[in-house]
Amino acid sequence: MKVHILDDWFDTLRGLPCFDKLAGHDITVWTDHVESSTELAARLRDAEVLVLFRERTNVTRELLTQLPNLRLISQRSVYPHVDVQACTDNRVLLCSNMHGGTPSYAAAELTWALIMAGMRDLPAQMASVKAGRWQAGVGKTLRGRQLGLYGYGRIARTVAGYAEAFGMSVVWWSSDAGRARATADGAIIAPNREAFFSNSDVVSIHVRLKPETNGIITAEDLGAMQPGSLFVNTSRAGLVAQGALLKSLNSGRPGMAAIDVFDTEPLTDPNDPLLAHPHLIATPHIGFVTEDEFDLQFADIFDQVNAFAEGEPIHMINPEVWSNAE
Repeated sequence: MKVHILDDWFDTLRGLPCFDKLAGHDITVWTDHVESSTELAARLRDAEVLVLFRERTNVTRELLTQLPNLRLISQRSVYPHVDVQACTDNRVLLCSNMHGGTPSYAAAELTWALIMAGMRDLPAQMASVKAGRWQAGVGKTLRGRQLGLYGYGRIARTVAGYAEAFGMSVVWWSSDAGRARATADGAIIAPNREAFFSNSDVVSIHVRLKPETNGIITAEDLGAMQPGSLFVNTSRAGLVAQGALLKSLNSGRPGMAAIDVFDTEPLTDPNDPLLAHPHLIATPHIGFVTEDEFDLQFADIFDQVNAFAEGEPIHMINPEVWSNAE
């Protein structure tokens, strides 16, 4: 099959063991990013299979209607960037392994790295010593402090294990269902939402972005945090109400934020007011960007391609496309 892979910016996949799974297919790898549906359609005109790199490219109805040969979109995890109804209307099968029970250790590790960087203000300290100015202020020890984890999921529970190893206390907040699961597991739940934000030295959010979670973290939530606290987001920018993080940093509550996600990605404007904020530590959406995580994820994605080619598709999101084709 003619398989096109989008947004492999550093041409990483060809060097990973999982790439061998595509032996026998006609592979095209695109290592840049294109926003224009018209330009994408021209590139992908002969594609039968489209492999997505997480949410880097939006698959819209406008694009799909220009791809008459496309039969399969293969990806992993959630798919807010894909117009599923448009896929169905254009008889394109979407397959996505939701990897239940398997946390992204890469994302959990980055979360912990940002917590440590924020609490010790490592970017400023590193810049200071390289500029010949030696120390640049006083950091905070993690042991004995409180980590508030919002969202009782796989990544958050992994981060909780790191926190406990560093001597932090962990307090949870989540949906009603999430708090019920946490309670059943013996976890400590904050007495209320305001106490969760106001009593935590660090708050880290780990929630899937869905219509019902869009903007779930409000300016009031962030404004309840302590002036010396740290807010961390390695999940999705849309979980925070539009403009709330910048407003809160400007008001000094929380005192600092460390984030891996932005409303606009890729964000390449160094003068963006949030990105340029002196109390923001930022990474460019690299929570899942490790060789190990890529090999794990794309092994699943390529298995979906082969299963489709063999007439036995797996992890179907819109199975009616397949049933109607049989």
